Amino acid sequence: MERGVPGVPPELARYRATIDNLDAALVHLLAERFRCTQLVGHLKAELDLPPSDPGRERRQVARLRALAADSGLDPVFAEKFFAFIVAEVIRHHEAIRDGQDHD
Repeated sequence: MERGVPGVPPELARYRATIDNLDAALVHLLAERFRCTQLVGHLKAELDLPPSDPGRERRQVARLRALAADSGLDPVFAEKFFAFIVAEVIRHHEAIRDGQDHD
């Protein structure tokens, strides 16, 4: 936290503390999301389903772009962020399928 740091105005320290809390929440949410997608990867491997589902990904992109726009977040940024996450999930699912998962 930035509170009590010499040269940091109190208002800036408060904003930074909020940002730090939000960053921590994002990390925890991403960790939980990846725990769930690992389970999905194992289920897909059991059912012999492909690691990616382009139709679902397209639907999710459209949904997240609309949510972003409604929330005042740049939809292009939201789509890029989602694409980054999905690429990592697919990589995990491919590793699970190929027996390289070390959970």
